Amino acid sequence: MTPEAIGATGAVAAGRARRLWITGGAGLVGRNLREHRGLRDWVVAAPSRSELDLTDYAATLAFAKAFAPDMVVHAAGRVGGIQANIEHPVEFLVANVDIGRNVILAAHRAGVKYMLNLASSCIYPRECESPLREEALLTGRLEPTNEGYALAKIVALRLCEYLNREDDSIRYKTFIPCNIYGRYDHFENCGSHLIAAIIRKIHEAKQSGRDRVEIWGDGSARREVMYADDLADAIIAAVKNISNVPDVLNIGVGTDHSILEYYNIVKDVLGWKGQFEFDRERPTGMMRKVVDTTLQTRWGWAPKTPLREGIARTYRYFLEDSGR
Repeated sequence: MTPEAIGATGAVAAGRARRLWITGGAGLVGRNLREHRGLRDWVVAAPSRSELDLTDYAATLAFAKAFAPDMVVHAAGRVGGIQANIEHPVEFLVANVDIGRNVILAAHRAGVKYMLNLASSCIYPRECESPLREEALLTGRLEPTNEGYALAKIVALRLCEYLNREDDSIRYKTFIPCNIYGRYDHFENCGSHLIAAIIRKIHEAKQSGRDRVEIWGDGSARREVMYADDLADAIIAAVKNISNVPDVLNIGVGTDHSILEYYNIVKDVLGWKGQFEFDRERPTGMMRKVVDTTLQTRWGWAPKTPLREGIARTYRYFLEDSGR
């Protein structure tokens, strides 16, 4: 698949314009990133899954050689919520190992000097002390409900580190973002992320006149979430000066809320008047997951979008996208 065939876009300056390859460009992170004004001076290629199968190494390498990017932002992966991870661990492990390996090795073989690989805070040990510090990686057992996905992301992170050790000419870095939400999320009943799932459930209860919404567990588990536009902004900051980014860096807001608190905030934003009931037999995952942002602060970046504002924007997108 040639760059022209997949619709590489962007400004062309005198001489060769800088080229950026975004994997996962049709996803939550990728679409917010592609809209960021910080990429207006780049030629960007973001082939969709139907245009480039990243589980096919030969095709991935051929694209990397043909497009010849100056940098890669690797945001692709098989993602989903807790139920999807529980039901399909083989798919989450194998697909993400294949995608990560193929993108990273193809980029290196094609001579790409710079890469920003996106991992996930689920790669931290289950019993790890919060806030989660970068040095805690691989110091304990993973959370069983998403172990397959986490293992695959750890493989990609380590592969970047190993390549850096063996090749002094490259800079392959990894972001570990907290949970992300925002425009371009998907809101299906199965596999959606936390905030998207809450928005859909409460919206449907409001529309149907129901006065009860179910929460898995007792609502006490705590999570950290960040608006996708903010993650895009952090990525742009890294793209501008990748050599200044630590090899492994948490990206988050540094504060968390309980699941019940998120439900109550969404309830308030949507104007629903009902009540919550708890299914304590359902899995909830780690009891607390908030990343330490000490290195992020030292790097000089911080998110800007308040939680309620981000949820309101996400709900407006949900209404517009679904035609409700």
